[in-house]
Amino acid sequence: MTNDPGQALARRVLEALARRGESVATAESLTGGLLAARLTDVPGASRSFVGGVVSYATRVKVSALGVPEALVEEHGVISEECAVAMAQGVRTRIGATWGLATTGVAGPDSQEGRPVGTVWVAVAGPERVETALLALSGDRSAVRQASCDEVLSVLEGILDA
Repeated sequence: MTNDPGQALARRVLEALARRGESVATAESLTGGLLAARLTDVPGASRSFVGGVVSYATRVKVSALGVPEALVEEHGVISEECAVAMAQGVRTRIGATWGLATTGVAGPDSQEGRPVGTVWVAVAGPERVETALLALSGDRSAVRQASCDEVLSVLEGILDA
């Protein structure tokens, strides 16, 4: 067992998914694969984690995840709308029960007029979508780690409901 709270959270989420016979996929922007790594660090993750897309560039959000260009033009990539489209896109394209998405500003500079630490996370499932707007502090690493914690916490809350 690990003393890392983030790892413990990932383990709890994966165990809950396995008990339910459900799966999860990730669509990551600012976290750059960190969320998928967090999940696959858990032994037995393959029972529930099916894969992910690191869509750091906007064009990859559009081409790989199916985020509509018009949505990006209207709302930007650091938006609730983009996070939802990413989560739904990865869920559908990879074929998972749940899609998780992270998009935001890890720093060092602001983006789309939004300050460092502004992050949207989304969880898309068979019957619902939940989002959270985060205002995180710290350096790039802290913002990225906290983004992973938050999206996993949203999914855990849904699974525990």
